[in-house]
Amino acid sequence: MGRLLLFIFLLLQTQGIQAQTATVLGRVIDSKSQEAMTAVTIALQNTGKTTFTNTDGIFVLDRIPDGEHLLVISHPNYIPQTFSLKVINGRPLDLGIITLEEDITTEQQLGIITLTDNDLSDDNSGSETTAGLLQASRDVFQQAAAFNWGQARFKIRGLDSEYGTTMINGITMNRVYDGRPQWANWGGLNDATRNQEFTMGSAPSDYTFGNLLGTQEINTRASIYKPGTRLSFAGTNTNYNYRAMATHASGLNKNGFAYVVSASHRGADNGYFEGTNYKGNSLFLSFEKRFNEKHSLNFTGIYAQSSRGRNSPNTQEVTNIAGVKYNAYWGWDNGKKRNSREKDIEEPVMMFSHYWKINSKTNLTSNIAYQFGKIGNSRLDYQNAPNPDPTYYTKTPNYFDDPAEAANAPFLTQRQLDWQAMRMANSLNTDGHSSYILYEDRTDDKTFTANSILYTRLSSVITLNAGAAYKKLRSHNYQNLLDLLGGQYFKDIDHFYRGDFAQADLNNPDRQVGKGDTFGYNYNLSADVIDAFTQFKFTYSKVDFYLAQSFSRSNYQREGLYRNGLYPANSFGKSQKMAFENFGFKGGLTYKLSGRHLFFLNALRMSKAPSLRNTFANARINNAVMDGITNETLSNIDMTYVIRMQKFKARLTGYYSTIQNAAETSSFYGEGIFEGEDADAFVAENVTGINKKMMGIELGMEYPLSRTIKIMGSLAIGQYTYNNNPNVTLNNDALAVINSNDDGTTVIGSPLTTVNFGKAYLKNYRLPGMPQQAASLGLEYRDPNYWWIGANVNYLAGNYIDASALLRTKNFFENPDSPGNVFEGISEEEARSLLKQEKFDAFYLFNIVGGKSWKVARKTYFGFFASVNNLLNKTYKTGGFEQSRNTNYEELKNDMAGGTPSFGPKYYYGYGRTFFINLYINFN
Repeated sequence: MGRLLLFIFLLLQTQGIQAQTATVLGRVIDSKSQEAMTAVTIALQNTGKTTFTNTDGIFVLDRIPDGEHLLVISHPNYIPQTFSLKVINGRPLDLGIITLEEDITTEQQLGIITLTDNDLSDDNSGSETTAGLLQASRDVFQQAAAFNWGQARFKIRGLDSEYGTTMINGITMNRVYDGRPQWANWGGLNDATRNQEFTMGSAPSDYTFGNLLGTQEINTRASIYKPGTRLSFAGTNTNYNYRAMATHASGLNKNGFAYVVSASHRGADNGYFEGTNYKGNSLFLSFEKRFNEKHSLNFTGIYAQSSRGRNSPNTQEVTNIAGVKYNAYWGWDNGKKRNSREKDIEEPVMMFSHYWKINSKTNLTSNIAYQFGKIGNSRLDYQNAPNPDPTYYTKTPNYFDDPAEAANAPFLTQRQLDWQAMRMANSLNTDGHSSYILYEDRTDDKTFTANSILYTRLSSVITLNAGAAYKKLRSHNYQNLLDLLGGQYFKDIDHFYRGDFAQADLNNPDRQVGKGDTFGYNYNLSADVIDAFTQFKFTYSKVDFYLAQSFSRSNYQREGLYRNGLYPANSFGKSQKMAFENFGFKGGLTYKLSGRHLFFLNALRMSKAPSLRNTFANARINNAVMDGITNETLSNIDMTYVIRMQKFKARLTGYYSTIQNAAETSSFYGEGIFEGEDADAFVAENVTGINKKMMGIELGMEYPLSRTIKIMGSLAIGQYTYNNNPNVTLNNDALAVINSNDDGTTVIGSPLTTVNFGKAYLKNYRLPGMPQQAASLGLEYRDPNYWWIGANVNYLAGNYIDASALLRTKNFFENPDSPGNVFEGISEEEARSLLKQEKFDAFYLFNIVGGKSWKVARKTYFGFFASVNNLLNKTYKTGGFEQSRNTNYEELKNDMAGGTPSFGPKYYYGYGRTFFINLYINFN
């Protein structure tokens, strides 16, 4: 009797369990080819359960509890399908055949490259585009930020790219020098870099601890690419005029081999702005050998060479005369346009990745990478000769008091560089020396990286991500002479000085240098960086949460290869080693009210080493470390509400972030900075202890009005400000005025010390170079016959100029001719007006996109994508900066008196009406 009761009890228990769980199954196919799709992700949103389709496209998801669920079926570059499920009494659900349609935004992502001129700048100090979001996410807000607002230099949460982490196969690609990724290192390889994962803000990533802005992971493992061949040709009127691209992926064969090869060429004799030439060649190779179910080895090689002519920022006076497309950097040379400011990049990357599936719960990925090559930024130099810049202040009308002279200002008749005049000037030097040359600021980097990333499921609800990495950088920095412009040699001296002070290298004084020679400055930078992180994620039915920790150590050193005449005791040889140790902690949770309503909370507190660039005060000529340099401290908290209805989808996020103890370095020529006759000087400005505050909200939503029409909206409201008054110091390294004794000896006094100007009153000034408010409203029509069209209108506002820190110090009011005394008769109202931060006008942008594809054979498709941005040809400023030439009240007031100052702010402008059309054919 007891055995019978035990049997009945166990039977009832089994039936109870069966009544509470069920199985969901289905088959996923491509909507065009009708072929099965492998490795499609099947995720049950409110349980954390995930599986994948097999080679026949079939999936089975078992042990689904009774109740309502949201099932999401997704695959890279396809539109995800969402199903509302209701499990009753454990009954199995067969969803039948499910079709996935290729995401039309893929063509946008593969086609569009938006590079603003500041991305081509020497120091990357300006605003950047949202280049990292291209191909990164289907989030409506992020798509708007990338495609609609990126052309206006919108930056998500007001953050530069150094506060995000960009990775390829788990290897961080952010440069040690400035913390930013160099997008050009894989430019033109859109097809090959389309497999991406993106995490927003401080949300958890499986690959790294992350940063304030999020993580972008590009996966180039050969076996994950969809087999087939793709050929495309594009035409545009932005940075380049045309692009040809070809990509082939083999897929994984029965012997465990897979490979991908991609190549492209981009070019333009003249881009959107005058004289902006472009040439780019890119090659990609990925090869994988899968030895067995546990081990796989992949090699990735990336070569992307590019040369871009830069566009000059201009004062309002110059723009009023010559227009917004005007570029002062080019001129005619032997019948061809020649740009004096070109950025050349050629830094190949080689990576080996080992994938080890230790068991069903644990994976270990290990990588080694080596990157080498060069970056060169060209420019003109001249000695004892007039400045060749056609916009130099002595050549513009505002320089002349006499209207008749102003009407005959040189700029009005000679607006471009006069290459022939420079060659003529060189030919007149009887000793053969060049007064004018073209050179490049050159950086030759060698970077070795090794890392391992572990993923393991510790239990049914706990997973662990952990990683460790080592990066070693050796960077050679020097001036490289490119063109003597008809002369025979150039003198390696600083013509502002005399005697030993003029020598670039006292170990080899009075050198005569020729084409290909190093001169001016010459030094190495080295960095050794280690970092490690752990991350625990806990998944439950109603709440998920995570905790992560990180540690890093950075060692920096400079080695001078020249003994500079200004710093004979502190320029040659190795500097002291600078070491920075940093820790980070973050955590967050997800509360699943249901499969359709989710709440997210993320919080972060971490320290970050200063970039190598900002560690040394004036690395070109001495070993001095920037005064007050220390680790940055980063904090963030954000809260998000997500709605995932079957039709309506929305995300609302509020965030608050701070950056403390940041540093910035720059150099310029300033008038009236110091006391006495030597008040004018070339200086290196160091601003330390900068605190920044970023807060705001993000909203993205979409709703299908019908089966073919969808409406989308995005909104960003931010306030990004300086949160304190940082400190300003100047290194007075090159006085413009030299005093000489009667015997001809030079009197310099003591200019070789750092001058502390104290606080710059920047608190509550806005962070520059980006719209702080943006809105987008769009409609999209998608026809069942595979053609589509979309339009959106965008509003952008709250963009401010980059305010000069030096002008906001007490020095601004001090009279250099009367040390210790302020100017007499200062008008407080006028001073406020002079120092008020300029706010750029708000503007609207109207964009149209569309495309169509045709099936021309069983596995062959032809299509096109086209877009017109800024359809109404709106002129707008994307950024700008105040010149620090007039550094005191009297100088600035006099310059501003005429309304169009000679040393007024310089501005960057966005593109007017631009188009992009891409024709492609796919052989699957």
